[in-house]
Amino acid sequence: MSVQTHVLESGLTIVTEAMDHLESASLGFWVGVGTRHETLAQNGIAHFMEHMAFKGTQRRSALQIAEAIEDVGGYLNAYTSRDTTAYYSRVLAGDVPLALDVLGDILLEPTLADAEVEIERGVILQEIGQTLDTPDDIIFDWLQEIAYPNQPMGRSILGTEERVRGFQRDDLASFIGQHYSPDRMVLAAAGAVDHDAIVKQAEAIFASAANRPAPEVAPAQYQGGERREVKDLEQAHMSLCLPAPAYQDASFFDAQVFALALGGGMSSRLFQELREKRGLCYSIMASASAGNDNGLLTIYAGTSEADLAELSTVTIDEIRRAVDDLSQAEIDRARVQLKAGMLMGLEGASARAERLARSTAIWGRIIPLSETVAKIDAVSRQTVRDFGATLLNQPMAGALYGPIGRAPSIAALSARLAA
Repeated sequence: MSVQTHVLESGLTIVTEAMDHLESASLGFWVGVGTRHETLAQNGIAHFMEHMAFKGTQRRSALQIAEAIEDVGGYLNAYTSRDTTAYYSRVLAGDVPLALDVLGDILLEPTLADAEVEIERGVILQEIGQTLDTPDDIIFDWLQEIAYPNQPMGRSILGTEERVRGFQRDDLASFIGQHYSPDRMVLAAAGAVDHDAIVKQAEAIFASAANRPAPEVAPAQYQGGERREVKDLEQAHMSLCLPAPAYQDASFFDAQVFALALGGGMSSRLFQELREKRGLCYSIMASASAGNDNGLLTIYAGTSEADLAELSTVTIDEIRRAVDDLSQAEIDRARVQLKAGMLMGLEGASARAERLARSTAIWGRIIPLSETVAKIDAVSRQTVRDFGATLLNQPMAGALYGPIGRAPSIAALSARLAA
């Protein structure tokens, strides 16, 4: 396997990784724009634009875009996050030029036809409605909003129904003109790829593309707080979070190991104590997520109304206990889980392409796997416990949904954590 990087005069970064044993390739464009780049009036427009890219270009209708890739057995998709919008495809080796042509077309030449805007508006409103009807989806939107109130980082990726109903073609075109700049894009490809051929084709696609000044992005400011929504559901849903390190922070991997030991699997403390020993829930988990300048340690559980109070207080007690007495065996197990999950996940071309794009966007270089493994191996019992200790006096954010009348307040849980 070999990684190669090239930067076009337009500023577009191209990074590829040849995987000689594969007959297929994954490739895509990762654009440095997401929910956190929106104004309040634009909330949801990055995601709307992701949808509209597939609704027709100067050369292809929406059906022709789909047929171009599916006629050769490939697939085409996209996603929007708070930092990034990605458009990607997977095809057989011989169809890489076709996939790159289609991706470049939808990225640079979307027609944004008024009729298609109206159709996709309805689709997105249905997506919002589906999310609102899914408790273990919507509760994380609420948690993000409470953790980062009154700022772009806390807003829903889908946007609100009111905002989505108001977007017009000119709003989308303006957003593209402001943010879809080649120097804020990464073209990443992995698998059966030819680096030089991809560079040559990308040069032609972006020959007339112009850069635009990058708008300022407000830093994420974690605050914490509480949202409670009472509803007649079968289960009470609880999500809690505390601030965690960003990608580039020295304690990033300490937080990952702490979260895995706390609630990352069937052997974790939360699973063993709350499900196996006490039978208080079916599912409970903890994870540490990160962004360019922020991170969250998040805990989620679903339980009955009768068990919610005990579950919430025992969860806090388990966080405190983990800070005090995580064993070396638990640290070792979590480190191995972290390494294995990463390395096994990278056995496919799609994950490799994603890693290339993220590494380039975050660090400006491709981090060797050996360097990442070395950092995970450097995590010690002491560094993990040191990270855990930083949680104890942080304001907690929490969202609760369903039959939650017996749940303690988030302020009470924060006080219990700090006690």
